[in-house]
Amino acid sequence: MQTAEELKAKLESTQRRLEALTAEVARNDEKLRHSQRRQLRLLQAPDLVSLFDEMTDGLRDSYGLECVSVVLCDPGHDVRHLLTTMRTNSRESKLHLVESLSGFAPQYVALRRPWLGAYAACDHQMIFGNATNIASVAMIPLRHQGDLIGSINLGSADGDRFERRLASDFLAQLGVIASFAIENAVNRARLRRSGFTDVLTGWHNRRYLLARIKEELARARRDRSNLVCLMLDIDHFKRINDTWGHAAGDAVLRELAHRIESQVRASDIAARYGGEEFVILLPNTDSAAGRNLAERIRRTVAATPIDMPAAGAVDVTVSIGISEAMPDVSANDFKTLGDALIARADVALYVAKAAGRDRVAAEAAA
Repeated sequence: MQTAEELKAKLESTQRRLEALTAEVARNDEKLRHSQRRQLRLLQAPDLVSLFDEMTDGLRDSYGLECVSVVLCDPGHDVRHLLTTMRTNSRESKLHLVESLSGFAPQYVALRRPWLGAYAACDHQMIFGNATNIASVAMIPLRHQGDLIGSINLGSADGDRFERRLASDFLAQLGVIASFAIENAVNRARLRRSGFTDVLTGWHNRRYLLARIKEELARARRDRSNLVCLMLDIDHFKRINDTWGHAAGDAVLRELAHRIESQVRASDIAARYGGEEFVILLPNTDSAAGRNLAERIRRTVAATPIDMPAAGAVDVTVSIGISEAMPDVSANDFKTLGDALIARADVALYVAKAAGRDRVAAEAAA
């Protein structure tokens, strides 16, 4: 028969174990709530840029990690183009858009569940870019319709943080949520892009231009920089349609867009304004550089005839009008400023037309 002291000691031991288990349940419960909050932020991300920020910086800060990166297979460059449309850098050290996962890391050969283990530079340096001080790694698979499309990669300086023996159910759930969030954000971005895209040329349309010109004028005011506007019009385009038909006219518009695109910078904003008119916005550009670009475009368009279906080749030229603006620090009506900038380029365009076409004209000095 146990003594009172023995029973008391046993009761105290049981009490300590119960308190330890209660504390562990509380910790696990807090981890679950924390994980659910992170997952909800992924699902609520308003666009691709915000989503990738949440998946990299957000997870890094939330879990106290040295580095978080995302690798995403993007063979058709669809995601890259969507991000470019949204005017963002792909954060090369954190977001890796690749054409194939093959050879990027050996774990991709059979990555069906989260892979946890020690960091090895020969295996993981490509997925973490220039990150240093990483001792353990968790690679969380991202899947679309059952196929592996990439991974979220967590890097910790703690070598015991991501041991292979640890449970990874919450990481697997994070991967499922992130995969769904990516698909949802990409579809929303595609839908948004379709409303801002000219179907014939693949360029942005007038609606997109009118939204962007306000943003660029606001940026020019903030940076005290110059914004140049080029308006281009195909010379005698009605004659092409009347002579060879609208199919030939469409071919000319597509080829013209291609030739112009070969000359503009990635930071420039090009849009089909309507009919045979195109507008290009040149941020942080002076009038001399704008005129040089306009002349290059004019020469490139006129350099070789354009082949048209069932109509042979035809020589095509363009006339270009130039205007510019450096908004005053007190300016705030960017819609009116944008409308005026385009209108002044349009006036300059008609000066070029009146002077004989196939030439560039700048707005008259104020």
